[in-house]
Amino acid sequence: MSRYLIVVEKAGANYSAYAPDLPGCVATGVTRDEVEANMIEAIRMHLDGLREDGLVVPPAQAFAEIVAIA
Repeated sequence: MSRYLIVVEKAGANYSAYAPDLPGCVATGVTRDEVEANMIEAIRMHLDGLREDGLVVPPAQAFAEIVAIA
């Protein structure tokens, strides 16, 4: 099982998300829970599409850190 980082951003009245390791893999949702669920499905579809096309599935490499700025 791979673990891909997703970045979730507030976008006006909804949320958007993307996976840095999977260019073009994006999703939206009205709530954070909805965008996260939509993103999981988008990642599954994206990876299935890569495999069906005989393309390399990129390894999960991105990570995130929250830093405190004084």
